[in-house]
Amino acid sequence: MLQNINLAEALSRITSYWAPVVVGELNGQQVKLAKLKGEFLWHHHEQEDELFLVLKGTLLMRLRERDVAIHAGEFFIVPRGVEHLPVAEQEVHLLLFEPASTLNTGNIRNERTLDELGRLE
Repeated sequence: MLQNINLAEALSRITSYWAPVVVGELNGQQVKLAKLKGEFLWHHHEQEDELFLVLKGTLLMRLRERDVAIHAGEFFIVPRGVEHLPVAEQEVHLLLFEPASTLNTGNIRNERTLDELGRLE
C-alpha cells in the first residue's frame, strides 16, 4: 500500500520500550520505530549493519573501545560484527533501518528477544 507515515503519530501509538515496530519495508530492509529507556544488552549482529536515527532525546551507543552520543537529528551506523550496548538515560524515539533478518538481540537469545515484530497499520 502506498502511503505516507507520520512519525510523531506512529510513535504516539508505541507503548513499550525496546520493542521496535515495523512501519515500512523496501529491498529486503525494514524501517522500524522504537521507544527506548534504560539499558539494553551487549550484543552484535553477524550479518547485518544497523542504522540508528534518533528522532527525540539522546542515545548513548556504548562500544567496547568508546562511547558515542547520538542526539536528535543524528544517525549512527553500527557495522556488522561490532559489539554494542544502546543506553537511553531518558526516553529516546528512534528510527531503525536494517535488514529484515535482523534480530533485536543479535547473537544473544534471552527474554528480550523478539522473534516477531509488531507492525503499525
